[in-house]
Amino acid sequence: MKRQRAKQQGAHPEELGGYRFKNPSLRAAALAHSSSLPPGVVRESEQLEFLGDAVLDLAIADLLLAQFPEEAEGSLSKCRARLVCTATLAAKARELGIGEALQLGRGEDRSGGREKDSILAAAYESVVGAIYRDGGFVRARSAIRRHFAAELRSDAILENRDWKTILQEQTQARLRLLPEYRFVAEDGPAHARRFRCEVWVAGVMLATGRGTSKREAEQEAAAIALRAT
Repeated sequence: MKRQRAKQQGAHPEELGGYRFKNPSLRAAALAHSSSLPPGVVRESEQLEFLGDAVLDLAIADLLLAQFPEEAEGSLSKCRARLVCTATLAAKARELGIGEALQLGRGEDRSGGREKDSILAAAYESVVGAIYRDGGFVRARSAIRRHFAAELRSDAILENRDWKTILQEQTQARLRLLPEYRFVAEDGPAHARRFRCEVWVAGVMLATGRGTSKREAEQEAAAIALRAT
């Protein structure tokens, strides 16, 4: 794990989430979790998280309006809420390698902090805030659009359905088959268990998902499979 983090940070130390920082100190600040800082030090990552939360809300609202101009406000509000929820943002952080790049205190790291949805979602918002500070709203919106490209392309995001249902409907329509979910691992301390599962269709493994429950792991696996198709 340490070699993986070093490799990721060493290749392009100013890059994160597909964005190249002009000011690498902003990238570093976004990745410095409060547990890694001594008492009395300003938690800049928390300030960036506060900023990123607002930037993300505005950018997602703007992108949804651009993608679905005929939708009513109520439908768009529900859609935005699903996109900026903790589970979704944590999944984005995992996809972008933010968890591996986080600077955590030793205790938080040992207790599985790098896999906690709450920490990963906050870190994603911190990164968004750092991108905004570094390049302005247009660049932040562009990065967010790339991160959420699959969701924004799908009309299914407007409907109150889960990813497993959507994947099942697609595989039934195309192949007349149902997805099969296989649990392959369970790890982490008792208070922060992590589950990993695979989704298979027609003997082919489509994706792997992780979560704090088996249902969450299945949902993430289905969502990743849908983005890959």
